[in-house]
Parts: sequence; C-alpha cells; structure tokens
Amino acid sequence: MTGFDLTRLLAERGDERYDLHARHLNHQLPRMLHTLGFDKVYDRAEGAYFWDRDGRDYLDMLAGFGVMGLGRHHPVVRQALHDVLDAGLADLTRFDCQPLPGLLAEKLLGHAPHLDRVFFGNSGTEAVETALKFARYATGRPRIVYCTHAFHGLTTGSLSVNGEGGFRDGFAPLLPDTAIELGDLAALEREVKRGDVAGFVVEPIQGKGVHPTPPGFLRAAQELLHRHKALLIADEVQTGLGRTGDFFAYQHEEGVEPDLVCVAKALSGGYVPVGATLGKDWIFKKVYSSMDRVLVHSASFGANAQAMAAGLAVLTVMEDEETVAHARHTGDLLRSRLAALVDRYELLHDVRGRGLMIGIEFGRPKSLGLRSRWTMLQAARKGLFAQMVVVPLLQRHRILTQVSGDHLEVIKLIPPLIIGEREVDRFVEAFTAVMDDAHGGGGLMWDFGRTLVKQALQTH
Repeated sequence: MTGFDLTRLLAERGDERYDLHARHLNHQLPRMLHTLGFDKVYDRAEGAYFWDRDGRDYLDMLAGFGVMGLGRHHPVVRQALHDVLDAGLADLTRFDCQPLPGLLAEKLLGHAPHLDRVFFGNSGTEAVETALKFARYATGRPRIVYCTHAFHGLTTGSLSVNGEGGFRDGFAPLLPDTAIELGDLAALEREVKRGDVAGFVVEPIQGKGVHPTPPGFLRAAQELLHRHKALLIADEVQTGLGRTGDFFAYQHEEGVEPDLVCVAKALSGGYVPVGATLGKDWIFKKVYSSMDRVLVHSASFGANAQAMAAGLAVLTVMEDEETVAHARHTGDLLRSRLAALVDRYELLHDVRGRGLMIGIEFGRPKSLGLRSRWTMLQAARKGLFAQMVVVPLLQRHRILTQVSGDHLEVIKLIPPLIIGEREVDRFVEAFTAVMDDAHGGGGLMWDFGRTLVKQALQTH
C-alpha cells in the first residue's frame, strides 16, 4: 500500500509516542510525565473530557493552558474548518485581500469598540511582539515597563518583558526593559517620568499565581501613561475571550481602554494557531505610514484562511451560546464552593480569581504534625505540595490540573468555558477527598510527597 494514510500510521506507531518524544523532541517532557504518573494514553477527546483506551473519562480543568476555550472538537468550529478546506480558496497569495481576515477583524473589534485595527499573527508571543514593536515605533521611545512574575511569551522580545527569571536565565542579552511590582503605581510613575517609556504591558490577571490587578490600578495606570504620552498594552492572551467572565478581562474595570490588546489561545478553537493584536488607528497608521512600509511588519502564515475561519466560528459560537455569561456564572459557583473550604482545611490558604480563571493557594499549616511535613517539602523545593495535590486529582479522580508556575504553591484552574454544574460538583468532590487525605496525616499522598522530595534533591 502506498501513499499517506494517517489512520494507519497512528494505528501502527501510536504506541511509540513517549519513545518518539524522548528521542526526537524535548527529552525532559516524557521524563517529567513518567515521574508524575502523567504518562497517560488518551485516545479521544470531546468538550471538557478525554477518554483513555479503556473508555474511562478524564475531566479537563486545564484546557491546554487556556487554548480550548470552547472545549475540544466543537462541532461548529470543526465544520467551519471542513468548509474552508472544501472551498479551495486562493489563500496566502500575499498580493490580494481575502474577505475572512477583514470579517474576523470586524467581529473582534466589535468587542473593543475603542480600537480600530487588527494585525493577525500565529501565537500569543507573536501578538505581544507586535504590540512591543508598534508601541516603540508609534511613540519613538525604546523602553517597555512590565510586571514581576508576568508571562508574556518566550520569543526574545516578549521574553524581555517576562517577569519570571527561570524563563530568562541563559538567554541574555535581552531588551533593556524594566520590571515593577504588579499594582505599584508609584513605581510606574517613576519610570514614565524618565521620558523614554513607550508603554506598559500588563496581564489584567497574572497567569502565574492568578493575581488580579488591584481595583482601580488599570484605570490609574492608563491615565498616568497617557499623561506622559506612553501606551497601555493589555495582554489578554490567556484572560481574553470570556475567560474571566467579561469578553476581555480589562473590561472588569470601568473606563479602561488599552491602546493595544493582545489575544490568541481560545481564538484558535483549539485547531489552528492564531494571534491577534488590536490597536488604535493612529498607531497602525504610524507603523504603516507609506506604501514603502506596507510589509514592515508581517507574518508568513498570518491571517491564513483556516485560522480566520476558526476564529470566526469561535466568536459566533460564543455569541450564540452566551459563553461569556456562562463562564461568569460557572466561575462564581466554582470559586464560591472552593472558598467555603478555606476555613475547613488549614493547608488551604486562599481561593481567588475571576470567571473560570481560579487560583487555589496552599500555605503553612498550624498543627505540628502537618507543619513538619510541610517544612520537609519546602526545604526540598517550594511548590511540591501543590504538585502533591495535582497528582492524586489525576490518578485517583481522573481530573487534569496543573500548578500555576514553578516554585508556587498554587493550582490554576482554567477549564473549558463550557463546563457546568456537573463538572463543578465533580471537581469539588475530588478536591475535598484529596484535602481530607492530606490532612489525615499519612497515606499515599505523603508517600508520594517523599518521592517528589527525592526527585527534587537529585536535580540539585
């Protein structure tokens, strides 16, 4: 038999998945998955669930780090991709204007009426890179201010405004940008007064640790920036498209109108990589100031027909199914039920977030027995207790979650926005069982904790 047969290829070699990754891709990924017992074999997925080859379901509370906003294989998005492939469009000629990019831009801008134009790229980091370049060019200034612990991407420009040292180490020199603490308006004012700041890039809710900006901060920062002729850049790559119970997370605060907004992840429908940078007309007109500069910023696969069709389908589904309101309601329910457990468990310190972006933070217990075990974990590596919670959620309760960042005792819940009360019940019941076990003083959970300690010590 000749030719390419995807079904046959997967049937013949699908069981080699972990070996293939170990040999040809990032060899640490399968090693990490084996260590945690996350080396599952998922055969199929739909909505907010995976199924293994034995037919057992797994609840997805991670959504591919926010990519799967509508869950996996939404029928409307899937049909849109079949339709666009069947249409045989003259795509990516580079010298025409296809209708789909304009239609998607129009639909996106309808959710941000103070903005005027869109640049389409292929990822969140590319959307941020675009915003950084546009801000620098439009203002004629070189420096960007960002927040400690921020995550804006891993390409060199966005890495320069990444507030986490673990991602930056070994990749210097980076751009000479400046970090401030999230919410520190005085520090922002000190920087912009120097006169060389092009803009301030900020996540309305930081993904690392799930920390919302303080009330009033974005509005005050915007007024300060505009007074000094600098721009406000909202990174909505993870928080956008309904994640926080508003279409954009910055809309939670009245009067905030960023000059540039970065989106990606959920806009893809989980199928075709896409990023978008929304901005004001005058910024785009400065960057693209003449016909000679028509390609001064572009992307080879930007605005391709498949990505545009997926994006249009996603936004249509969100309108038809009232996804934003649903995410707000379900998020409030999940967060309130988890928050009610804080007084019950001394290892559980805080539950925070908005919509379906929720952080569960653990902290030092008061009782002597638990405190000694907690101290053991912290001495080996901060963040091990949160990992101890993540593992039994998957192994015993078939729920996929993950910690919100390295060296953090925080689990971040970013499930598909389509989950409902059934999924809330399942998660809360499983989380309660894991917490009961953790506070029981022994058992498999703490045995696994000792295994994690050994692994952590071996890496030093």
